[in-house]
Amino acid sequence: MATFLYRLGRLSFRRRKLVAGIWIAILAVFGMGAVTLSGQLSNSISIPGTESQQAIDHLSERFPQAAAGGGTARVVMAAPEGETFADPANRAAAEQVVNQLRGAPEVANVADPFQAKAVSPDGSVALAQVSYEVMGFELSEADRDALMAAADPGRAAGLQVEFGGDAVQGMPETQATEVLGVAVAAVVLLITFGSLIAAGLPLLTALVGVGIGMAGVMITSGFTELNSNTPILALMIGLAVGIDYALFIVSRYRHELSLGRDPEQAAGRAAGTAGSAVVFAGLTVIIALAGLVVVGIPFLGEMGIAAAVTVAIAVLIALTLLPAVLGFAGKRVLGGRIPGLRNREHSDKPTLGRRWATLVARRRVPVLLAALAGLVVVAIPATDMQLGLPNDSNAAPESTRHKAYELVSQSFGEGANGPLTVVVDTGEDAGAQQAALQAAQRINGLDDVATVAPPTVNPQGNTALLSVIPQSGPSSQATEDLVAAIRDQAGPLRSATGADLSVTGQTAMNIDVSEKLADALLPYLALIVGLAFLLLMLVFRSIIVPLKATIGFLGSVAATFGAVVAVFQWGWLNDLLGVDSTGPIMSMLPILLIGVLFGLAMDYQVFLVTRMREEHVHGAEPNQAMITGFRHGSRVVVAAALIMISVFAGFVLADQALIQSIGFALAFGVAVDAFVIRMTVVPAVMSLLGRGAWWIPGWLDRLLPNVDVEGEKLTKALDGDPDTERRELQPAR
Repeated sequence: MATFLYRLGRLSFRRRKLVAGIWIAILAVFGMGAVTLSGQLSNSISIPGTESQQAIDHLSERFPQAAAGGGTARVVMAAPEGETFADPANRAAAEQVVNQLRGAPEVANVADPFQAKAVSPDGSVALAQVSYEVMGFELSEADRDALMAAADPGRAAGLQVEFGGDAVQGMPETQATEVLGVAVAAVVLLITFGSLIAAGLPLLTALVGVGIGMAGVMITSGFTELNSNTPILALMIGLAVGIDYALFIVSRYRHELSLGRDPEQAAGRAAGTAGSAVVFAGLTVIIALAGLVVVGIPFLGEMGIAAAVTVAIAVLIALTLLPAVLGFAGKRVLGGRIPGLRNREHSDKPTLGRRWATLVARRRVPVLLAALAGLVVVAIPATDMQLGLPNDSNAAPESTRHKAYELVSQSFGEGANGPLTVVVDTGEDAGAQQAALQAAQRINGLDDVATVAPPTVNPQGNTALLSVIPQSGPSSQATEDLVAAIRDQAGPLRSATGADLSVTGQTAMNIDVSEKLADALLPYLALIVGLAFLLLMLVFRSIIVPLKATIGFLGSVAATFGAVVAVFQWGWLNDLLGVDSTGPIMSMLPILLIGVLFGLAMDYQVFLVTRMREEHVHGAEPNQAMITGFRHGSRVVVAAALIMISVFAGFVLADQALIQSIGFALAFGVAVDAFVIRMTVVPAVMSLLGRGAWWIPGWLDRLLPNVDVEGEKLTKALDGDPDTERRELQPAR
């Protein structure tokens, strides 16, 4: 592989105008496609096969008038302080709002609060339920504007009108604040290279790759339904790995130039050596992200595939466009130095990395115990992790969605924010009314039930709907227990009436999705851990090193879960981080974090430990091999980690809670994995184990193919025979 990449790097360098032109053309074509072919992104989160989704699908056939699968909006109207809706003027203003809601686009029906008796006991708050003919994510901004405009008559009359429900939610957007991470990455690159030109190249190529990846996602949205968080995840991961992979290759290119090689040979060697590591590191990220498909959750699989394709583009750009751009830059990557920043890469003085590795080797047991104790302490909050999906209570406090949630909770009870829809179906028999009444009687006797509305029956009389209001909020364990208890009534009801019972609605769907995600967590973790062990065993030809790497990965994941719970569930440091509200951790976050962090963690493992292995193979003593390898790899790994942390941390400033939590989790996870696991635990364990770290059974060593990630064979071929480049590795002209 190293020889092929060497040839590819030299060819891209020599044919730089052609290669750059091809990538610019690809970017232009994809950009035009994104503008002309993109479709509507979705906020919906559903999993085929769950009871709630099956009930929705059934209702679309048997009871389409109910618009059970469409978007919903809760319109909460509060009378002026000290007044009630017994006042004819206030009631007339509320009726005007209801009438305007009925005339809004895509509205299927509106439940009048006075006919439905949805007025608070003190008469001060009225609640109108709006059902749409289409799903919430299909509503246009004009549709949402029309919904919001319906409040104008009420507000003009002095009413407070607030809106909640999935129909109100817009699409998450990338904000200028999130680009701050790229600015910090630029500063890190400047400090690392001390050169404007060298620092600019990784940013340039990364932005090209992200542009193509994001455009591809938007084109795909025109042909299939994609979750609205898909492009944001692709942007987040694509930026981070795109900059990092280019950083590794540019750093090696500068090293080769400093040894006196001409630019073309330096580019080829950089692509053959650092490029080989980039291919393997990128492959681990791609496999981890694409592996999200196997958990059987469509929207999560789509997000993983989109991010994986963006990473693949970043790898291709690093291996082709970057050498071409280096061809334009030539030796200028060594120039344009910034005053005050010195390049100590080739200095004879002990570097900070060498001093740290020496200290760790001398105090390996205390350092190892201190690092592990710190991980355990940080991971403790993870034992209290509660999973769920966002609702209006998680919205920003000043938003209309949050205000609507609070008004409903104070006036009707928190459960009114998450009504359950119970479907009673009698097949071809028209006795759904009687069966639903029996079901209502059974449900009324359950714990945590506030009210059960009278049944609504379809024209054929074989399907009925019951609206059940829990006493507890949509995210509470009591509501989850109530859903399970209602579903337990299906058997007795079928025995008594022959009718089938199922529970759906947004709250029940969220519960089903969370349960499915939780069930998929351990199998996916086992898949990732097993994959990590096999891949690292192939690269390092060792049993102990992969075992240590995977255990370290699990430690960084546990610590990250603990930090996420402390911030987003317990509310620690909320003001400092700009987190507006707390609640259950997003159900998809653990699986997503495991997949992404695994790939990124293996990047650092490869770039740091392969040099240790190289020194060991060349005969260095175990401690010396660790120290020398650490000295060569630590500087670029620190820079890469700081870049990833800064890119991910920029997303903590987003408005969406899911994007905030993903950005924080990835930034914290990379920090822990890079600085605690890879740069503290790894050297301590390597020093402690000595030669035993590289043990592998002879039969297994013979069985495993030699992938030569560090390009060791290529380096020996080029350095051992000066004519090799000319005779065997000369690229085709």
